[in-house]
Amino acid sequence: MSKRTIILLVIATLAIAVAAALWWLTRPLPVLTVTTWPGPYARAQANAMFHPFGEEARVDVREAEYDGGLEHLRDEVRTRNYDWDVIDLELADAVRACSEGLLARIDARALPAAANGVAARADFLPFANGPCWVGSAVYGQVIAYASTRLAPHPLLAQDFFDLKKFPGGRGLRRGSPKLNLELALLADGVPPENIYPLLETSAGVDRALAKLASIRDSIVWWSRAPDALGLLEDRRATMTTAFNGDVFDAQVHGRHIGVIWNDQLDELDVFGIPKGDPRRDLSLAFIEYATGTKPLARAAEWLPYGPARRSALAFVGKNPETGMRMLPYLPTAPANAATAFAVDDVWWLRHGHDIAPAWEAFLNRTR
Repeated sequence: MSKRTIILLVIATLAIAVAAALWWLTRPLPVLTVTTWPGPYARAQANAMFHPFGEEARVDVREAEYDGGLEHLRDEVRTRNYDWDVIDLELADAVRACSEGLLARIDARALPAAANGVAARADFLPFANGPCWVGSAVYGQVIAYASTRLAPHPLLAQDFFDLKKFPGGRGLRRGSPKLNLELALLADGVPPENIYPLLETSAGVDRALAKLASIRDSIVWWSRAPDALGLLEDRRATMTTAFNGDVFDAQVHGRHIGVIWNDQLDELDVFGIPKGDPRRDLSLAFIEYATGTKPLARAAEWLPYGPARRSALAFVGKNPETGMRMLPYLPTAPANAATAFAVDDVWWLRHGHDIAPAWEAFLNRTR
């Protein structure tokens, strides 16, 4: 081969490479729509997951927002008209959607290992991964109290039911027996591993409702999560169940609210893919990235929800805007998680309808 031929081949190869690079840089980016919850939660995910994945994978990640529920997902799968590719779901909705055949199957064994090399199945928390979902964030129902009106401060879930030592109203979520019954039994001394077996019996349900009935005249119901802490501010209650993110936000803004982590009730948000989505492979690539050790840690720096992988805790640093160390405020931080109870949404899907009549009867007897 002559020197001139070699030079021409090199030039041609370089031209092809340049053309390929130009095409890669200027091509229309594939679009991926991730649907999530509005407000600080979406902002945390955008900064920790959406933007970094889009830049790294050269994907146009678009954000859609919703208020939960499965209506739109059902319509997508029924009509095969997909405008949502990845959905951030409450675990309860993911369990229901999976049982209805609305979500694509996901093999959790194929998820990337943790940054420390631990296999994904050992790194994720219990209940985080299922046949159709991958866990991302852990949030907890805790007990919040008016710190300026209770002395000494309550420390245990049992204190929620001690009206003599800690007088005042008690805020509880009205909409569902879930969380209320678990809290009642835990405060009544039932070991965590016995909670759901006990609730499968009428005697167990009666025991939980009897514990709640012991404070019946002091119960003040709330329905919307943001309203829970308002019960403390308007002095209708001195303690209330609330979600840890709302408590954190109130504390950051200088409100005098204390928190009891003892027997917190942990729930999960998870990612799922609509069944039949034509962008399934790209959706799965996003989920694998977003639920990696470091993206989950970054999300926890923006918002006080615990990462669904154990390995991520070591990488959680300061909030990028306030400079606050975020680890102490996470439900999954070791000190906070010592007595945490993982809510079993699969159990509730199977047994919730059996408990509903007793719960409704209890509500009817409670103002």
